[in-house]
Amino acid sequence: MPGISAPPLKGTRILSVEQYGAGPYASMYMADMGAEVIKIESPATGGDSSRASGPHFLGDNDSHFFQTFNLGKKSLSLDLRHPRGKKVLHRLVGDADAVLNNLRGDLPGKLGLTYADLCTFNPRIVCTHLSGYGRTGERAAWPAYDYLMQAEAGYLALTGEPNTPMTRMGLSMVDYLGGITTAFALTAALVGALRTGKGRDVDVTLYDVAMHQLTYPATWYLNEGDVVTRRPRSGHPSVVPCETYPTADGHIFIMCVLPKFWIHLCKVIGKPDLTNDPRFINPRDRYNNRAVLSDLLDAILCKRTTSEWMVMFAGSVPAAPVLTLPQALNNPYFVETDGIQCIEHPERREFQVLSNPIRLDGNRPSATPAPKQGVDTNKILREAGFHDNEIASLRSEKVI
Repeated sequence: MPGISAPPLKGTRILSVEQYGAGPYASMYMADMGAEVIKIESPATGGDSSRASGPHFLGDNDSHFFQTFNLGKKSLSLDLRHPRGKKVLHRLVGDADAVLNNLRGDLPGKLGLTYADLCTFNPRIVCTHLSGYGRTGERAAWPAYDYLMQAEAGYLALTGEPNTPMTRMGLSMVDYLGGITTAFALTAALVGALRTGKGRDVDVTLYDVAMHQLTYPATWYLNEGDVVTRRPRSGHPSVVPCETYPTADGHIFIMCVLPKFWIHLCKVIGKPDLTNDPRFINPRDRYNNRAVLSDLLDAILCKRTTSEWMVMFAGSVPAAPVLTLPQALNNPYFVETDGIQCIEHPERREFQVLSNPIRLDGNRPSATPAPKQGVDTNKILREAGFHDNEIASLRSEKVI
């Protein structure tokens, strides 16, 4: 990794019992920051279920989906339900800094992944649990998925045009926000363990994350009974103009959150007199006359292409083109800012992946391919002091 110093989590070892999206997303952030992430995968099940997630595959037991969430990690094949598997885990915990899992809430206790289970082997171990609804309560054993969280947290009711069927977000944002929250929580707990010498349990739930993201609409409702509803054109609930507008060849999103941006907008579109129009003098006036203002802006903005308006606004008016997925990924600005990098996957040379958004010393972390299942098992066990005959015995009993 280029930079003037070692990545901040270099020397940190994280054992991760993870599957599919949210947990792997969390640990990949840790790996990108320099941590050694050892992904523990069951030898009996084929490992992380996302290895078999289609429609695009990379040889046997690997997929584009799996690569997306597991770059830069190691893979240890280990059956944690086997008594000998638990003993292997305990030896590994002695040299680890954290144990992460994103299992169903009732499983960490059954598998011995809590601080109470592991502190004997390492009192500073941080045990991080990312689940759907937590490790206690009536929903502890419930399976959980992003779309379910979006539904129950009200996201579907807030997404889409008014008077249309409720719509989920186009991406699994609760999984991703849950992963980022977990990465932060784990890192914070690591700092505490370094300071005190004592680890702890850290819990994050997808449900809590989803509800917490309701932010100011929740505050408005809880204190004033104000219910935010869907706005036309994906508009802001209180700011105008702040929505999509048609152009000659597509759409553009304009956000005049501050008065100065409204003034700039009027000037650039050749209508400076609008700032003195009594219907649009202040933010409340513009909000109350939103439909009239939209009609006026539509008539002007549709005369030029999106790219022409973007050149004219050039940062003086907050605006963005409304792009399709291919357009977004082929955006020259995204490419110029190193948003995409190539990795040398054994099955696909120059396999393209997204770069981590964090820059260290001005550079994005360099990615390496996600591991083949169990590829690092022997090396990790030898480093932990297991002899070759012990490893052979574990393999014969299908512990690894």
